[in-house]
Amino acid sequence: MGQETCEEVEEKMEDDSGDEDALRSKMKQKALKQCDRYTTKYAECASGRTISVVWQCRKQAKELNECLHQYTNDSVLEEMKKAYMLQQNEQGSVRV
Repeated sequence: MGQETCEEVEEKMEDDSGDEDALRSKMKQKALKQCDRYTTKYAECASGRTISVVWQCRKQAKELNECLHQYTNDSVLEEMKKAYMLQQNEQGSVRV
């Protein structure tokens, strides 16, 4: 049994787009957890500000976005899809 390509994984997941949505949600939740200190720093900077948050908190926003991007990019999602499909194969519940 060979290694599945990203395209094959995507095709199988297209059968149930709810699974991909769930994986994206899980990916975002993990990113927020991993980047909690940056989220807190940005929230503290933004507190009590309105329009000035754009320039006053630019550094904190950049740090937060850089952190989040480490955990929410296409390669992370592809790895999560592969792990999901492996898990489904092991459980014998993959639809053909």
